[in-house]
Amino acid sequence: MAGAGYRGVVQRVVIAGLGDTGVLTALKLAKRFEVTGISAKPGLLSGQELGVRVARPHEWARDYWTGFDRFRGLDRVTTLHGTLTGLDLAARAVSVDCAGTVQQVPYDILVISTGVTNGFWRRPDLQSAAEIDAELQGVHRRLAGANSIAVIGGGAAAVSAAANLAAALPGTEIGLYYPGQHALPQHHRRVWHRIEGRLTAVGVRLHPGHRAVVPDSHDDITSAPVHWMTGQPAVTADAVLWAIGRVRPNTGWLPATLLDDAGFVRVTPQLQIPGHPEVFAIGDVAATDPLRASARSRADALLARNIAAHAAGKPMRAYHPPKARWGSVLGAQADGLEVFAPSGQAIRFPAWSVRNVLQPWIVRRGIYRGVRSD
Repeated sequence: MAGAGYRGVVQRVVIAGLGDTGVLTALKLAKRFEVTGISAKPGLLSGQELGVRVARPHEWARDYWTGFDRFRGLDRVTTLHGTLTGLDLAARAVSVDCAGTVQQVPYDILVISTGVTNGFWRRPDLQSAAEIDAELQGVHRRLAGANSIAVIGGGAAAVSAAANLAAALPGTEIGLYYPGQHALPQHHRRVWHRIEGRLTAVGVRLHPGHRAVVPDSHDDITSAPVHWMTGQPAVTADAVLWAIGRVRPNTGWLPATLLDDAGFVRVTPQLQIPGHPEVFAIGDVAATDPLRASARSRADALLARNIAAHAAGKPMRAYHPPKARWGSVLGAQADGLEVFAPSGQAIRFPAWSVRNVLQPWIVRRGIYRGVRSD
């Protein structure tokens, strides 16, 4: 039997965290194992495409906020809506607080995919669907009501936020402030050369060489003056969006022995925890490489194969991370979608293909194995 243990019993896999990589892993394991997924959200609330999320929340929610009951491939998966509070490695069980009642959930194999906290858009807080919807709209109203917006950061999230807000709010003054001489330092240089032109075309004012003094409130949209470690005069704006990439791993529920000095989960090339071969980790929480690229390079397929191999006592494969970031930067635009290869080359999908081919056939049916309509 595929996925069976050494005694022929189907093994229990617990997936701690059902974000982007957690859901993809669950979909691939559901037919082979008895899978339980644990999430603080009642659906897949993606951390992707911040720019579209803040500029066009209804459009973003259509593609990136999906209740678990809509995934056909999760029909075999038990989902628990709760907060992870502990892990007992000896007993092979995780503790989950479900609305004030703590449950012990046993596992034979554990997958840690709890991600990171990053700004207002990626938090581990327990939320209902109504609370998530209200937050999406509240952030957009806050930004749409501003006459000026300062976006702080040089990564893809900051660049995307500036570009999409400028396109959606043409009367708003938008500045992008980043510490280097060019933004997107983790992408191939060709990517920035292309994106820079799109930013200026929609009216974003670029401010290189600005390294901010980061306030304690950087996880929220603020309005206080922004001060600079690099000596420039303070900048004021009606809304300051912090997208500085200061992520914190959601690992407070884990024993410290599993973590590196920065709090991320230590893994072998096979995505296993050293000394605990029955525990795996994937996504932004896993210390696979400096970019923690398993969150964006479809390592879920490798992980699913390795879990099946581990259960059957067979050899596993090593994960080889890409050397540069790849994928979309700005998200879907009115003229289509650009996806960048690690080499910096752009692949363009026209707008009609995004809505009629890419999302319904490649994403919903192919990657997510079928998604029901609302």
